[in-house]
Amino acid sequence: MSLAPYIATVARGPGRARPLTQTEAQEAMTHVLDGTGAPEAVGALLMTLRLRGETADEITGFSAAFRDHLRRWSKLDADLDWSSYSAGRTRGLPWFLLSARLVAAAGYRIVLHGRNGSDAALRAHLGPLGLSMSLTPTEAAAALEDTGIAYIPLEALSARATDLLALRDHLGLRSCVNTCLRVANPAAAPVTVQGVFHPPYRELQEAACQRLGDSAAMIIKGGGGEFERYPGKPVVCHGFGPQGAWSDAPAILDDTRRLTEVTDDPAHLAALWEGSWHHPFATATVLGTAALALWTLGATQTLAEAEAKAATLWSARQTRHAA
Repeated sequence: MSLAPYIATVARGPGRARPLTQTEAQEAMTHVLDGTGAPEAVGALLMTLRLRGETADEITGFSAAFRDHLRRWSKLDADLDWSSYSAGRTRGLPWFLLSARLVAAAGYRIVLHGRNGSDAALRAHLGPLGLSMSLTPTEAAAALEDTGIAYIPLEALSARATDLLALRDHLGLRSCVNTCLRVANPAAAPVTVQGVFHPPYRELQEAACQRLGDSAAMIIKGGGGEFERYPGKPVVCHGFGPQGAWSDAPAILDDTRRLTEVTDDPAHLAALWEGSWHHPFATATVLGTAALALWTLGATQTLAEAEAKAATLWSARQTRHAA
């Protein structure tokens, strides 16, 4: 099947072009993902939409195709989907990995998935934190049983999706693939948390999650584009839960330093968890992010209660290390 009809729909020119419907978008992305679309047609479609800006119908349809494409992972028994697809150029250490460990300590099973530029800034920290990469659904299921967290690299999820994300190197621009992967939720978890770097995508991701049947979702403009709460400023929380839209999260600290100014020592991530290194900004980032995830999961009714729960989990972790 050719992508030509879909390209013609969105690129005919002023007065004649129109956005794809959700059904058309799902059909088009299905052809992209199964390899039946010619490479030049894939680039034409993605860049036309990049120039115009995608609609909620298009992102929802594309994301539905990604979810179908990743269906072999959907049998994992996960409570929370946590996507991680930022390149990391504007952020420091991935403090949100410690946040995920706190949420797992509360008894929730988390699937982390992503690709972050070269990935050295993220994946190099998995081992020191007692985590590993899961390359198959069987390995992911075992990791969930062992630590409560399975990290699935994008190249294990889908070689085709990895190639599509790499088109940025050839086209010079990001595409909607970045957005769709954040919404992809490969394990079909009922709850998802997502970060964005560009704020307009929050509404698109929210709409897609709601239309695709997720029970709760939170999308924030987080540290470097990740789901990570910056403690020095209020955070606008997009998304929905059983009680409707989220209220915004207030600033935690009167400190607006850059993420890269917290520390330049990679060993400090594990050291903060082990209690051998201390930093108020880093700790506030970890606890604040964990609180948002716990709130989204419905562990508490309010953000304040979630923050208290995160603090209790953090103290219990310190007690274990002290022992």
